[in-house]
Amino acid sequence: MRDFMASGRSATFATNGMCATSHPLAAKVAVQMLEAGGNAVDAAIAGAVLLGICEPQMTGIGGDCFVLLTPAGEDRVVALNGSGRAPAGLDAAVMRDKGMKTVPLGGPEAVTIPGAIDAFCLLSKDFGKLGLKASLAPAIHYAETGVPVAPRVAFDWAQAVDSLQGRARDLFLLNGKAPVAGQLFSAKGQAEVLRRIAMTGREGFYEGEVAEDMVASLNAAGGVHTLDDFAKCYAEYTDPINGGYGGLDLWEHPPNGQGATAILMLNILKHFEIAGMAPFGAQRAHIEAEATKLAYDTRNRVIADPDHTSRLAHMLSEETAAKLAGLIDPKRAMPMAHAGTEAVHKDTIYITVVDKDRMCVSLIYSVFHSFGAGIASDKFGVLFQNRGAGFTLEEGHVNEAKGGKRPMHTIIPGLLKKDGRPYMPFGVMGGAYQSNGHARFMTNLTDFGMDVQTAIDAPRCFADSKVLNMETGYGDDVRAELSALGHDVQTPEGPIGGAQAIMVSDDGVLVGGSDPRKDGCALGY
Repeated sequence: MRDFMASGRSATFATNGMCATSHPLAAKVAVQMLEAGGNAVDAAIAGAVLLGICEPQMTGIGGDCFVLLTPAGEDRVVALNGSGRAPAGLDAAVMRDKGMKTVPLGGPEAVTIPGAIDAFCLLSKDFGKLGLKASLAPAIHYAETGVPVAPRVAFDWAQAVDSLQGRARDLFLLNGKAPVAGQLFSAKGQAEVLRRIAMTGREGFYEGEVAEDMVASLNAAGGVHTLDDFAKCYAEYTDPINGGYGGLDLWEHPPNGQGATAILMLNILKHFEIAGMAPFGAQRAHIEAEATKLAYDTRNRVIADPDHTSRLAHMLSEETAAKLAGLIDPKRAMPMAHAGTEAVHKDTIYITVVDKDRMCVSLIYSVFHSFGAGIASDKFGVLFQNRGAGFTLEEGHVNEAKGGKRPMHTIIPGLLKKDGRPYMPFGVMGGAYQSNGHARFMTNLTDFGMDVQTAIDAPRCFADSKVLNMETGYGDDVRAELSALGHDVQTPEGPIGGAQAIMVSDDGVLVGGSDPRKDGCALGY
């Protein structure tokens, strides 16, 4: 039991249905959708699309998504990949000839075709109950009338002002400045786009006037995007992958998502007695950091568009994990190998919903960096992701930027099973951290017996960009010990990611956790 005299929050309990996400308005709307007779898919779409208005720096209709779900009464896991491809005209060789070393974060070269809308349309058709029109209605209303900016959103917004350019500055700044907490933000152009999608489905976005506006705006910025690129964008179902740790089975997306990295990390950690270490001590942080370096280095060699990579089995192999675990020195940090493949970011939303019939939805949705590429379409104000920055320009690499390819993605929804049954949809936001975050969340649950909320609240560290970033929850003695082991210990400017989860307990009660690092909550009925 937590100390009720200390700051913090309790887990949320409910029996009929629940949503956990990063903004309270989205959680409320999702629960209202359940109360109105909708299922977890209807509710998750409603909440996710609304989050594009509540947290526009994190996500929006110009972004991508990935979904894991378990249908009501079933144990199977369905994976839907809603990530878009690079425009056909994109060519890494052209960028190299221009002297580029990486895909420019704020350039049209980084703008891949937004895949989330097609995914939402397909998901609603195949698994929803009330229909897309009902799921989009709340976001249409709030995009038109406005949403008060939440404190964490205001904090992020202020840091990202310089990333906005051109038309995006008119649409996402108030009098040239980032809004402060409590100010209203609306997106009337996006409300109109959502109305068209509600009426005509994916055609309202990928064809016609909206698509023409997006293509013209990207071309004006120097992009090579065409109407044909948008018309050919589609989401697809894939075969999820899984691995076990501590009596739980972790289900993830296959490439082009980085979910295999979390499974590899856990397979490495199996070779150490994590449960015998202090949960927030130096030894656990060191072993986890070393496992991160090795797993992420493997990720950078393997994860790419599934049509262009063939080494997934190697990455998931217990033999691979054993060999990597043998490289870890408990008394010395190894050099960082994985930094620099994709730029660091922390801008993603995650939403999970469980309904009365115990359908579970785990959905993650992002524009990659804060406000994506910083480019918005001229007429409708669709803000474009810069997910193409996940490509490399290294010639011959499996993840080399090329037209028609999907880049490596950092966003990964997670889902846990226990004894073969759906147990906990969860997600950990935070860019590249997410695979590390999945592994840490699982070890918090299994090795240290933490409840859902405590496992989310616990301090985080991440070996990234040649440093070991540690949140302020770690003591100075731990930092000193890690420095002595050779880690370059630093405190990040802001918290490391965020997390949401819902546990389906054996007695049918739902237990939700929501990260205090964000503005959201777990809400049930």
